[in-house]
Amino acid sequence: MTNRHRSVEARDMPVPVVLAGARGHGRWHLDNIRRLQDKGIVRLAGLCELTPLTPDEVPEGLGTPEQSADLGALLDATGARVAVVCTPIPTHTDLALTAARRGVHLLLEKPPAPSYAAFRRMAEGVAEAGVACQIGFQSLGSHAVPAILRMLADGAVGEVTGVGGAGAWSRPEAYYRRAPWAGRRRMDGADVVDGALTNPLAHAVATALALAGATRAEDVTGVETELWHANAIESDDTSCVRVTTVAGHRVTVAATLCAEHPGEPYVLVHGTRGRITYWYKQDRVLLQRADHGPEEFRYGRTDLLENLVEHLVDGVDLLVPPDATGAFMKVVEAVRTAPDPAPLPATAWQLAPGERRRVVPGVDALVAAAADTLSLYSELDADWARPATDPAGGGNAR
Repeated sequence: MTNRHRSVEARDMPVPVVLAGARGHGRWHLDNIRRLQDKGIVRLAGLCELTPLTPDEVPEGLGTPEQSADLGALLDATGARVAVVCTPIPTHTDLALTAARRGVHLLLEKPPAPSYAAFRRMAEGVAEAGVACQIGFQSLGSHAVPAILRMLADGAVGEVTGVGGAGAWSRPEAYYRRAPWAGRRRMDGADVVDGALTNPLAHAVATALALAGATRAEDVTGVETELWHANAIESDDTSCVRVTTVAGHRVTVAATLCAEHPGEPYVLVHGTRGRITYWYKQDRVLLQRADHGPEEFRYGRTDLLENLVEHLVDGVDLLVPPDATGAFMKVVEAVRTAPDPAPLPATAWQLAPGERRRVVPGVDALVAAAADTLSLYSELDADWARPATDPAGGGNAR
């Protein structure tokens, strides 16, 4: 597969790139393309947006790229070799296939699709077209991930007993008004599945699965979900999931966008003789093991667009091909098919003083406890998180 994708030669650099979705999170991609353009790796050839960007919205140094609301026409006009797709979740599959049919390689933002069926359609279409596709889990580009896997293989913390993930973030009420699909499970009959675990804190889920050695769809044997929301939305803003893997490991990830004191998300690997904590946005690792003092390490990371270009030019392995996100997509599918998230009772949340954001008192500790004990919210001490079998409860465990 590597040789099949080596369709770009060093003499063709900088590689022309089109960015689909340049506002919102797409601004990060614009800045990253500018960084890589300064290194002579890529060149911004075009921007695909429903409303063209104004000159002030294009970072200095990127020139005046061609713009169009039609991705296919833009790829044809610019001769782009790579498309970065950072558009609303329901559009990912069709836009990826639009690029693939033209022989254009892809960096596709996470989540790659709103359903497992759409994911398979995308992955199979990309494979049939013979183009390379990288999924935008930047945390999996961290050099900390292979370093932790080496530690585990060397028995640094004994036998792995499970992996936890914790993300206690906050988002203002305006976050759910930023786009028509924000906070939605479905829109105009199409799946969206925009929730805490599937979008803003999707990295916690994907990274926890990677450290558990469960990246492919077939590595997952079961998924339990508990989904709630404090905000006036369809999707979940306070949720947890427990995955059982083929190796018999439990992977529990707890998330909230209603934290009292937002902090850095992390993944926690439990072993019989210690634990490893990975703050994935900081590339920081803490190793704690029996008969040793704590050791902290910091790592670099490889940019996923740069890795994609290196794959096309030099044949290096892609860091996050579609198959490496199959397990994550099994979690997305479990969230999609779960009962709709239950609203938290009005007594369970409050407005943060002086802010238009909803806070769930005690949820920060609850998120940490779930990662620490591999428990679901319903198994921990929270008034609103009663077991699904409790008729007064609001959970929806599967």
